[in-house]
Amino acid sequence: MKALLLILLLSLVFFPHHQIAGASSLPSPVRDTKGEVLKVGSNYFVLPVIRGHGGGLYPANIKSNATICPLDVIQEADEVQKGIPVVLTPVNNATSGGVVRLSTDLNVRFYTPTICARKTVWKVDAYDESVNKYFVKTGGVEGNPGPQTLSSWFKIQKYKSVYKFVFCPTVCNYCKVICKDVGIFEQDGVRFLALTDDVPFKVVFEKTF
Repeated sequence: MKALLLILLLSLVFFPHHQIAGASSLPSPVRDTKGEVLKVGSNYFVLPVIRGHGGGLYPANIKSNATICPLDVIQEADEVQKGIPVVLTPVNNATSGGVVRLSTDLNVRFYTPTICARKTVWKVDAYDESVNKYFVKTGGVEGNPGPQTLSSWFKIQKYKSVYKFVFCPTVCNYCKVICKDVGIFEQDGVRFLALTDDVPFKVVFEKTF
């Protein structure tokens, strides 16, 4: 009995409870179509799960003939078009181990420069009263978490056997935020990325290189 008590005491000294708990408290990693862990700094196509409902994502200005930044985030009409890859950067990048994890605030940035080359980070735009929607556009801020950059932080969450994007930033403890899934809003044949209370945009991630 004394020997058993000694072992228990030593385990508490050398393996404190908070260290043991901390090792298992990290959210699960997000995985690509090959089952590999998503890496910070790598490039991935964001692709729909359902075939026949469009392809990947790309930034474009559909609503005007002029070049205006920020640009809408659009889903390709043709399912064989994979769009433009994105780079995912978690808020805790320095301590993430280079891994993209579930339910973690992160920035989403289109990898390929557009005519709005310095504005390729996703953000949630102001409320559009004409259609009662919050659209996802480019023009966000990468890094610098806080109240001034709330609109630029998204999360990836598990949705059944695949994934969905969620807007519910937690980079500001005292800020009031909306929490909604990211879905597809179709208007005049164009599939826009927008916040939704209905069906989320179900996605998988395919590594480019």
